[in-house]
Amino acid sequence: MVLLFTAGLIFIVSCKQIDVFEKDTVIPNYSWKSDFKVTGSFTITDTLSAYSIYLVLRHTDAYKYNNIWLNIGLQPPGDSLIIQKVNLQLGDDINGWEGTGMNDIWELRKLLNGQPRRFKKPGTYNFSISQIMRDDPLEKIMSVGMRIEKKQ
Repeated sequence: MVLLFTAGLIFIVSCKQIDVFEKDTVIPNYSWKSDFKVTGSFTITDTLSAYSIYLVLRHTDAYKYNNIWLNIGLQPPGDSLIIQKVNLQLGDDINGWEGTGMNDIWELRKLLNGQPRRFKKPGTYNFSISQIMRDDPLEKIMSVGMRIEKKQ
């Protein structure tokens, strides 16, 4: 019986995601100006494991668009900044908002890299996120951040 319990526990632990990094930045007055960049850094030591990269965005129900355009930058250690333009769907008129909501606050975690991938170099990676919508400032965005999970 103890052996069966231990085997089950090992199986559960082996399928778990491990948080490597999470940082959320509050947008001042929920009014995101185009020159306000959310920045951060995280350290990768294990280049053999795969990682999932998520964008975490919190907005109010009063946000007036179903999407958001972002410039997301990633700078590997000792390398130049790579910027990718990303259009994130936040919801649609038929099904409403994606993510989880409580009262008038919605949080969305969106997988950015499609499937878990490996980082090529160990070291400190820097990231930046800025909004590139036509509205400046972009109203009703509460916070934006990045989450990195290591696949076990």
